[in-house]
Amino acid sequence: MKKTGMAKSDAKKLMGQMAAPGAPGFGKVAEVVDKREQRKRDQALGLVPFAVKLNEALVAQLHALAKDKGEEMNVVVAELLAKGLAG
Repeated sequence: MKKTGMAKSDAKKLMGQMAAPGAPGFGKVAEVVDKREQRKRDQALGLVPFAVKLNEALVAQLHALAKDKGEEMNVVVAELLAKGLAG
């Protein structure tokens, strides 16, 4: 194997260790939940998936707002929709 191939292989191993749940030495690991379990949790909270197509500039504004507030995109969009429908 060439030197570049070996370096690539080593990098893939390292990335796999960093992404692996429970990997020691890489900080706090979030709980891993499969998609079916996540759907059940969302349904219990009354959450419904709702896909829309938005202008790229509007999406960029939403991302910036979510980052500024330090909240998830879902929370920011829900707040904005609630304010818009209330007023």
